[in-house]
Amino acid sequence: MDWLKERRRRQVRAREFPATWRKTIERNVPFVRQLSPADRRELEEHVQVFLAEKRFEGAGGLRMTDEIRVTVAAQACVLLLHRRTDYYPGLRSIIVYPHAYVARHFERDDAGIVSEGMEHRLGESWTRGAVVLSWDDIRSGAADIHDGHNVVFHEFAHQLDAENGETDGAPILPRRSMYVAWARILGEEYEKLRRDVAYGRDTLLDRYGATNPAEFFAVATEFFFERPQQLREQLPQLYDELKSYYEQDPASADT
Repeated sequence: MDWLKERRRRQVRAREFPATWRKTIERNVPFVRQLSPADRRELEEHVQVFLAEKRFEGAGGLRMTDEIRVTVAAQACVLLLHRRTDYYPGLRSIIVYPHAYVARHFERDDAGIVSEGMEHRLGESWTRGAVVLSWDDIRSGAADIHDGHNVVFHEFAHQLDAENGETDGAPILPRRSMYVAWARILGEEYEKLRRDVAYGRDTLLDRYGATNPAEFFAVATEFFFERPQQLREQLPQLYDELKSYYEQDPASADT
């Protein structure tokens, strides 16, 4: 039935893009200003399909609006530009809280002992089914396109990572030949970040990336899109791997 799905998607992409949605993106997602006209059109087509296929739910008293839906969709679809995509096939729902929220946290230490507690979160990505986000942090992450932090980029990178059934920092790559270099380069940079964090050294990437390979990929994705020139200058091999995966070169874009 894939041909039916693709035909339906072509019909959705062919619709006129609502002017109110375009204004929302221009106001709330300044990242798009550095995209070419062709990329903006592609992004709008992706947004139309994304919003047609995904369910949005307000939580914690938040009333869902088109502004929230379009602001999330535009950022999530930046990660899909230039690539063949099935629009996050494991994702059905995006749950949005008004602010950072409290969720139960489980952690296993090196001895195998599991502890649990409650922690504040800005967002999270479930392996199958849902992404959870804070509206405050969606807006603040989108507003500053050079701070290296974007909760939507981060959580949707996890969704891409999970498309092969595991969230392990190794998404499905465009070509089989890429896997060896990907494992070597991202593995080396992840271990270097872990060492720098352990010894209290300054780090280019957010220290949260040292948590595990999946978080490293998500943190690197945020940095790739928001501080690409710095990433290309200081970690050129990592930049090139992400450039090949996302099929985008944000360091060369006009800002």
